[in-house]
Amino acid sequence: MAHLEVPPVTSGLAVGSLVAGIVSSLVALLVWCFGLAGAADGWGAWAAGAFTLLGLLTGAGAIVAGLLGARQVRRPAPPPAVRFTGRGLAVAGISCGAAGLGLSLLGLALSVVLQFA
Repeated sequence: MAHLEVPPVTSGLAVGSLVAGIVSSLVALLVWCFGLAGAADGWGAWAAGAFTLLGLLTGAGAIVAGLLGARQVRRPAPPPAVRFTGRGLAVAGISCGAAGLGLSLLGLALSVVLQFA
């Protein structure tokens, strides 16, 4: 019985995790910019809160997709099945998602403190 060699495929979950992690980091930058710029005028915390919600959703999505992608890559496959690659992409997505999530929350907290101080 002959088995055909199937080339490995990059995990879509890992790629999606990295994209969502980068978006989460960029949204965290918006949280900081709008939160600090509008703190003196009284609208900074509201704008930062809206962008923080988006940052939380994309950061959590990046973390979940990265964990699922790493699990998909780690899973052994018998010879005729498709093997997945992209462990580094999944780890980078988890890292960027966690950093974006944390920076969004920190930016929101700082903008609330500055606005109400």
